[in-house]
Amino acid sequence: MSKWPRSISAPRVVNIEDLRQLAMRRLPRAVFDYLDGGAEREASLRGNVEAFESLTFRPRHAIAVAKCDLRTKVLGADLAFPAILAPIGYTRLMHPSGECAASRGASEAGTAYILSTISGYKLEEVRAASSGPVWYQLYLLGGRAAAEPALERARKSGFSALFVTIDTGTAGMRERDIRNGTGQLMGGNWIGMIPHLSQFFSRPAWVAGYLLDGGLHKLPNVILPGEGPMSLIDVAAALAESVVTWQDFRWLREVWPGPIVAKGVLTGDDARRAIDAGAAGVVVSNHGGRQLDGVSATLRALPEIVKAANGQIEVLMDGGVRRGGDIVKAICMGARAVLVGRAYAYGLAAAGAPGVSRAIAILRADLDRTMKLLGCASIGELNQSYVEVPRDWPAKS
Repeated sequence: MSKWPRSISAPRVVNIEDLRQLAMRRLPRAVFDYLDGGAEREASLRGNVEAFESLTFRPRHAIAVAKCDLRTKVLGADLAFPAILAPIGYTRLMHPSGECAASRGASEAGTAYILSTISGYKLEEVRAASSGPVWYQLYLLGGRAAAEPALERARKSGFSALFVTIDTGTAGMRERDIRNGTGQLMGGNWIGMIPHLSQFFSRPAWVAGYLLDGGLHKLPNVILPGEGPMSLIDVAAALAESVVTWQDFRWLREVWPGPIVAKGVLTGDDARRAIDAGAAGVVVSNHGGRQLDGVSATLRALPEIVKAANGQIEVLMDGGVRRGGDIVKAICMGARAVLVGRAYAYGLAAAGAPGVSRAIAILRADLDRTMKLLGCASIGELNQSYVEVPRDWPAKS
């Protein structure tokens, strides 16, 4: 008997796209497109996925690989396989179990989870859901006065690394959200939602879960001095008022004792700035195509950042990872590991905690199978010789 609920077991669900289709059927359009969509024309969103298709494999055949070693180490943490669950804002909207389910799923799979500042659950609750590494992603919502107490709570709770997102000087133009009334939903503006209410009538299961969970919660990890928790409706304005700069890294090194990672690096120049700022690593990321549209696909940008880092810091990558083969390609191009976001969020939206676990299991099985078919027995043995890189891509070295 399958350990998965029938709704997400094979043969109904065999890849991440199957989970995406289930999520689409369960979520109101305003919530699904918040998860699925990107900025403006969504060129960068598409480009992230298409970049993986541009690389082809160069396998070694006639090699017996009985077992693959998928283990790696990131920021001092031993991981069972090189895929980390990325921070996603307010996943509690997608399923009531939200961030706690994601943290638990990562722990059970032997990997790490990164909690977004824009979380529906308290830091302490998310940390308690995991017995593995849990890291915190920082936005300066409410400025340093709100961030410092949250960082202290994170430290005391056992969060061991800090990811600082640097590509959100203002919110991206996400046209699907405007058309669907997502802003009114997140602001609790039901009068403004009236033109969009029909999408909820056909999703009674989501509506029931949303109401039983108490509706829209404020952000328990963004406590404004003298005001209390920030409301979701205030996030966009707060991002524009609290832009993270390289000067903030000096302050962060004083208040955060663990490693700091700059998330949102797309150029070698910014990778070198991160090194100068004392970062332990960078994430090559375009925010999943949700911020500035028309930037490079992250896989294509990766070699430039790897070259600039020159082994001084760890280089991670996110954007477009939907299969285990994508993980392999990213590592071949120089990434230490990848962050996966939408891939596990589709599972969460489709089936809660079991959906997260199913998404991770799919990626892990894909990864293991791809490694065996490549004739490579260890993650540590992967290099660029296992892929054919398009001639117009920048060289790693």
